[in-house]
Amino acid sequence: MKARPSRSFAFLAVLLLVAGCEANPVTGEKELVLFSTEHEIDTGRRHYGPLQQASGGRYTVDPQLETYVASVGQSVARFSDRALPYEFVVLNSSVPNAWALPGGKIAVNRGLLTELENEAELAAVLGHEIVHAAARHGVGAMNRDLILGAVALGVALASEDSKYARHIGVGTELASALIDRGYSRADERTADRYGMKYMRAAGYDTTAAVTLQEKFVALSDGRDPGWLGGLFATHPPSKERVKSNRAALADFPPGGELGADRYRSRLAYLRARKPAYDRADKAEKLLDTEPRKALRLLEEAIEREPREALFHGLKGQALARQRRYREAVDAYDAAVHRDARYYRHYLGRGLARDALRERSRARKDLEQSNRLLPTHLANYTLGRIAMAKGNRADAKRLFGSTKGAGGSLGEAASRDFIMLDIADNPGRYIRLNPVFANNQLLVDVENPTDYPLRSVTVEVAIEFNKRPSNVRLAPFNLDARSSTTLESDVHFRPEDSLKAKARLVRAGFRPPRAHWLRTFRAYP
Repeated sequence: MKARPSRSFAFLAVLLLVAGCEANPVTGEKELVLFSTEHEIDTGRRHYGPLQQASGGRYTVDPQLETYVASVGQSVARFSDRALPYEFVVLNSSVPNAWALPGGKIAVNRGLLTELENEAELAAVLGHEIVHAAARHGVGAMNRDLILGAVALGVALASEDSKYARHIGVGTELASALIDRGYSRADERTADRYGMKYMRAAGYDTTAAVTLQEKFVALSDGRDPGWLGGLFATHPPSKERVKSNRAALADFPPGGELGADRYRSRLAYLRARKPAYDRADKAEKLLDTEPRKALRLLEEAIEREPREALFHGLKGQALARQRRYREAVDAYDAAVHRDARYYRHYLGRGLARDALRERSRARKDLEQSNRLLPTHLANYTLGRIAMAKGNRADAKRLFGSTKGAGGSLGEAASRDFIMLDIADNPGRYIRLNPVFANNQLLVDVENPTDYPLRSVTVEVAIEFNKRPSNVRLAPFNLDARSSTTLESDVHFRPEDSLKAKARLVRAGFRPPRAHWLRTFRAYP
């Protein structure tokens, strides 16, 4: 008999059939392309907003800074080998980082801007990210993942509950995977070289690309944890890259503009407030261990820069850690007033309002938080609110969506989901087996779950000498991973004809009271 091709290999064949080899728009080298330009642009467009939210939100205190960065980016992108709808934003994070999504969606963190010396270095950073988008480096990694994992993906897509289906359904996780995976050495060299080409065409001095990499290598050797956790995680510097950039000066000779004075002028406001951000960064690290000290640092940061919504949001966290929920709501109000586009302010205020039992207002905040960036914490709290209002179906759906969160939150969501599901589908959780022994009908009952069950009620359908009847056994409790044997009042003789089938009528699960009173320390 001829073997039938598996579905997974058929899926791989379809992928390769619809794909084609094309010249890379930057290098001209032939490569396998599984995604169209339209798909790239759509991927970047859909994930750009959520990933900005997950990366600190937009920097809003000095909006002219983002306008300036975007103008530099567009001047460099104008000379890209590939026309894409390039966009540039500044994110409100002290972590020194920059990233690009497919389709030309680029971001640079506030923390990286304060480390650069001149506009040409900024052009080098942005040119590097432009090349990653233009040369399809992020999409190339998606191509490799699909080909290497095609068998698994082909099977997984048939299952709605698969990890791949969940991954595709959570846009932020997919976007984070695109920017956090890191690039190959070849991709980094390509981005460095053609970024120099673009910045020179835009009129910038290409020596800035060399001095930038030299600075990165020096910082990497010093193992500054902030840098190692930011830009270096996905764009690792090396002396090899310095050498390559220096060699590229022969093809892209210096002589353009550095723009040091203009850069200092544009960054003056942010740099003057850097001590305030340093205090806030230190406070954020102390929230769990020393919330009072964190609060003092945040008050100092607010005094130096009262317009920064981030500081007021962190103040809300510090107050919530101390269970000063009413004051926390006031702090979050101040944060929302200054920046109404960032999810964490709504999430924190919603959690504080939930702690105050202001559930209707909490629900509105949490739903707005989810509109900006869906999170497990918001969904879990919305589930608790739905449960308190008697909306079992909504609560069950929300708890179910949070089961994969991991940690104490995932554990709590799993427990609450099972609490509701056991009542709806007790047969999923308890095993029953009727037994005829010692002239009596018995029922073996097993609870294979990790959860104690309460008020378990079993009904047995009996055919006794061809006469049907039902017997309901008294409710009982059953500990986690335990079993018991129930006795019925049905007795028989050897000559009697007896058939029985047991079914669950009801089973409940009641978590410890402390579970419902738990206040999560995972305030955003």
